[in-house]
Amino acid sequence: MPSAAVPTQPHLAAGLLLASAGSIAFSGKAIIVKLAYRHGVDAVTLIMYRMLFALPLFLALAWWASRGKPPLTRKDWLGILGLGVTGYYLASFLDFWGLQYISASLERLILYLNPTLVLILGWVLYQRRITPLQGLAMAVSYAGVLLVFGHEADFAGPDAVLGALLVFGSAVSYAVYLVYSGELVKRLGSMRLVGLATSVACGLCLLQFVLLRPLEAATSVAPAVIWLSVLNATLCTFAPVIMVMMAIERIGAGLAAQTGMIGPMSTIAMGVLILDEPFNGWIVAGTVLVVAGVFLVTRFGSAGAAK
Repeated sequence: MPSAAVPTQPHLAAGLLLASAGSIAFSGKAIIVKLAYRHGVDAVTLIMYRMLFALPLFLALAWWASRGKPPLTRKDWLGILGLGVTGYYLASFLDFWGLQYISASLERLILYLNPTLVLILGWVLYQRRITPLQGLAMAVSYAGVLLVFGHEADFAGPDAVLGALLVFGSAVSYAVYLVYSGELVKRLGSMRLVGLATSVACGLCLLQFVLLRPLEAATSVAPAVIWLSVLNATLCTFAPVIMVMMAIERIGAGLAAQTGMIGPMSTIAMGVLILDEPFNGWIVAGTVLVVAGVFLVTRFGSAGAAK
């Protein structure tokens, strides 16, 4: 939703810079995950390390944002738990798992469908009307993803299907978080909610590792996995959350979401330069369709930020 006030020139420049940097940093997550997979680590262990290093940062954010605020009620804690499960634990784990099977470029395009999923959930849950223009925009976006997926499935086979479904499940989970987080954001504030809900997700990822893997698995990973996880937790998880929130304060959620369209392009560029992923006309055409469709949805309908 666009900000009610028109941002001043300094706020506009700073907000656009923060939104762009946050989007690029978020996009770097997929690149780091793909690099870590080259060292033989699995999704359960990798996301455990990401959340282990991110947990102190989000606990500190939750404490800082809670200063001087009223204590949380039982209903607040239940809401935080639910949003932590859907928005950060399940969405993150499915995303990491899916990246084992598909390229970083396709992953980012699927996640970028988030605003269309928010629109669909609003229609299913609250009977909110979808206009013909919004319906056309969604069709364009999904056609772009199918174009890139079809090209990738030619050489990845069934793995591409599994990976795409897992990442799409991640996008749906995060869309559920966006749809249901509105009331808690108003009551608790965005920073406090993000800090608390992400801390819940961090704890769940650590618990998942303890239940599914022997503790020795944590010490048998390559040193590069540790350093990549530190980078993922700080530069690609905590820092972009802060940057995007600061951008929204300056330029509003609508403009920040539209600036975030730089994300898919930055992922593709980093995938080509760092991971040696293919770059061809199919990827270009698919990306143009996805970005164009999502732009129309966020411009004329309900917007959601990509995770």
